[in-house]
Amino acid sequence: MTAPTHQKARAMKPGSRRPAKELCSECGLCDTYYIHYVKEACAFLNQQMADLEATAHHRPRDLDNPDELYFGVHQQMFAARKTEPIAGAQWTGIVSAIACEMLTQNLVEGVVCVQNTKEDRFQPMPVIARTPEEVLAARVNKPTLSPNLSVLEQVEQSGLKRLLVIGVGCQIQALRAVEKELGLEKLYVLGTPCVDNVSRAGLQKFLDTTSRSPDTVVYYEFMQDFRVHFKHEDGSTETVPFFGLNTKELKDVFAPSCMSCFDYVNGLADLVVGYMGAPFGWQWIVVRNDTGQEMLDLIQGQLETQPVGSGGDRRAAVQQSIPAYDKGVTLPMWAAKLMGVVIERIGPKGLEYARFSIDSHFTRNYLYVKRNHPEKLADHVPEFARRIVEQYQLPD
Repeated sequence: MTAPTHQKARAMKPGSRRPAKELCSECGLCDTYYIHYVKEACAFLNQQMADLEATAHHRPRDLDNPDELYFGVHQQMFAARKTEPIAGAQWTGIVSAIACEMLTQNLVEGVVCVQNTKEDRFQPMPVIARTPEEVLAARVNKPTLSPNLSVLEQVEQSGLKRLLVIGVGCQIQALRAVEKELGLEKLYVLGTPCVDNVSRAGLQKFLDTTSRSPDTVVYYEFMQDFRVHFKHEDGSTETVPFFGLNTKELKDVFAPSCMSCFDYVNGLADLVVGYMGAPFGWQWIVVRNDTGQEMLDLIQGQLETQPVGSGGDRRAAVQQSIPAYDKGVTLPMWAAKLMGVVIERIGPKGLEYARFSIDSHFTRNYLYVKRNHPEKLADHVPEFARRIVEQYQLPD
């Protein structure tokens, strides 16, 4: 029997190649012999969202449906939180609960998730969790580039046939592109929204620049109230208004891959769990297909739910943010706090906040690709992103 063609790359040293060069998102595919497929699989070498969406969800994204234009193929969206939160979870533990139930009920034999190294709570360590305890050891986001797909060789070598993968958009596009090569009977994909990731060094610069106590930060999130929320070791919460961030210092801290990404909402996952379109304290749930519904059904009885809402108008705020970011404008803290209070009261909420976040990042990223990789612009920007960006006036 002939060996799979990807095994031709078996002897390649992990990390020895980065075909996407500076645009590499460190997804981990190139650390395995699946690098054989990287020119087709990498989101930054071969943008194929439309084709992969149609395959994963059995239909294309409806670009004439305003919700699908922004949020991708889906069967339903709503807000949820666990009635009994998991201790130590970043929010209430919906992602961890689903993964634990899938193992407990033998739907999967392993879960690809990200723990942290013993030396550094922010240094990602991808693993294949085989027990709920190993899943719970991965709770809390690791806000750095993470090579989740580096464990794919272990999947094949261990003979696993039913697998759950938890990941972000760039990882999931590569995963979907090589899915048929993995020899699995069933693949489940649980996604989280992702934007503006950083290297570990970049994370430290962000913490040092932004937090009052960078060494005690346990986790943080950019939230719907237009503030960054930092959780500290002593349980205290620190908030910093978006408009008070040191933009000039931080403009170059984000990974070039994130500055070139148009899959904020993780459009290829079966099920997406994040905060972006939900009220503060709730999680936004996007069920994309029947597999996603199957996963959600496992914990439906553990959830309190409510419909997603939408309020305000994002467009003026987005248009104003384009030149402000471009010029690295930073407001004095008193003004930033005042603006944050005003926008929290009258600004976009719910799904309109989610659209605000998508619009502001897509316009920024479109300009980044246009200026830094103009040869990629036509092929790299998906049609849905192009339509979103065309709503705004962009500088040259």
